[in-house]
Amino acid sequence: MKKNRTEKLEAITPSTLISGMDIAKQVHWARFVDFRGIELSKAIGFENNKTGFETIVANIKRQCKEKRMDSAIIGMEPTGPYWKALAWYLQKKGIRVVMVNPYHTKRSKELDDNSQTKNDKKDALVISLLVKDGRYFNPYLPEGIYAELRELTNSRNSIMKMINSVKNQVTGTMDQYFPEYTRVFKKPLEGKASLRILKSCPFPAFILELGVDGVLSETKKAVKKAVGRKKIERLVETARISI
Repeated sequence: MKKNRTEKLEAITPSTLISGMDIAKQVHWARFVDFRGIELSKAIGFENNKTGFETIVANIKRQCKEKRMDSAIIGMEPTGPYWKALAWYLQKKGIRVVMVNPYHTKRSKELDDNSQTKNDKKDALVISLLVKDGRYFNPYLPEGIYAELRELTNSRNSIMKMINSVKNQVTGTMDQYFPEYTRVFKKPLEGKASLRILKSCPFPAFILELGVDGVLSETKKAVKKAVGRKKIERLVETARISI
């Protein structure tokens, strides 16, 4: 770990422009410091779109030229999805992007004013100083089809977690009010007929109110071939016993 930190510090030289960027949904903020942590310009806000990205890249190049620096390193927190578009854009422009642990940002900003108050401009400066001190890590930013596959996989995993969460909630409710339902439909959340019954008459009292013919009529709305009458009769009888 010590060797890794030393390598990161050695990457910060007098000719390195350091910028910390606080990422938001609409407007990002950037602060610039040199290798000593001395701020080089006022905070700059830019929009989270291509025009904003072009503006900040032009500003980075201008400051490098004015301060006679030959490279730039940009630090940001990997929180939420909004940092990725900017990071990809900067990387394509040949500007190095590194990540800062949000926990480190939270702890470090107390040093200046003994306050953890959220402030976009303040956070951008704290991120700059963390990068200056070598407290950063290199992100993995795939491009092209690899980036697309990674994003699609992450989206799918997120959606599957939400689906499973909803299924668990529904199952929990069924276990409270009609646990005997699975005696008739072993996989209640998979079949179209079962889902239709749960939508129209999820509780025993509703099933008894509709009766066999009523429940059969409901299942026909979901499947072309209705569920067998004997199965629905068993469901109605099960509902009667559960009350």
